[in-house]
Amino acid sequence: MSFFGRLIGRGRPVVSVLRFTGPIGMSSRFKPGVTFSSAAPQIDQAFSQSGLKAVALVINSPGGSPVQSAQILQRIRDLAREKDVPVLAFTEDVAASGGYMLALAGDEIFVNEASIIGSIGVVAAGFGFTGLMEKVGIDRRLYTAGENKARLDSFSPQKPEDVTWIENLQAQIHDYFKEIVIDRRGRRLKADAPGLFSGDVWLGRQAVALGLVDAVADMRTLLRQRFGKKVKFRTITARKGLLSGVFGGGGSQASDADAGGYANDLLAAIEARLMWNRFGL
Repeated sequence: MSFFGRLIGRGRPVVSVLRFTGPIGMSSRFKPGVTFSSAAPQIDQAFSQSGLKAVALVINSPGGSPVQSAQILQRIRDLAREKDVPVLAFTEDVAASGGYMLALAGDEIFVNEASIIGSIGVVAAGFGFTGLMEKVGIDRRLYTAGENKARLDSFSPQKPEDVTWIENLQAQIHDYFKEIVIDRRGRRLKADAPGLFSGDVWLGRQAVALGLVDAVADMRTLLRQRFGKKVKFRTITARKGLLSGVFGGGGSQASDADAGGYANDLLAAIEARLMWNRFGL
């Protein structure tokens, strides 16, 4: 921002805007994902703005790594307490699974009527090629040190004990996810609602009724109502470079940027399900 821009904007309330777009903990050449290491500098910068009144999270993610999601959530909550600044989360097309966990970093969560919300569950996917290998005459040769080193190998017959093992791990991660949801949503959550933790998803107003989110609202409209028409939006973006793109766009900061728009299409959701073959939310 120029010197004159800073002078004119002095004294105006500031809201930092952080965007989280795409799968979490997974990146490809054409679809950069969200990771804690790439997000942390922007999170720190968002909470360091002069005149800061709130931090807005704009989320458009189908989920991914539970660890990366939890680390990002924790950094945001730590800084929110340290700076005594409210955090408001706004969802775009989808905030599902790990994407919904990111939304839980907000003191309040706002959605579009057509936003896809929820998917509080855990998935682990893979393929079995043993039948195909037999048909084409391929002999699998696998060498390990440790009897469980090759659990659920796609080229070996599936064992019932391995299925039980992975189901137990998924149950533990699922319990961890549910604890975070209950802790962050508190009494607002309709915890006795059927299927709430089944991995199902809901549209915006249904999610409001369940207490998963707070209201249907547009970010710019709501923040101007709360902080006045002169509120200054500062969109914090990743520095431009070969590995940038987590928050979309180059540069270190875009002042008075349009806080809406740039909605990522749902191709990210398809990619996440096709490519994520480890534990994912």
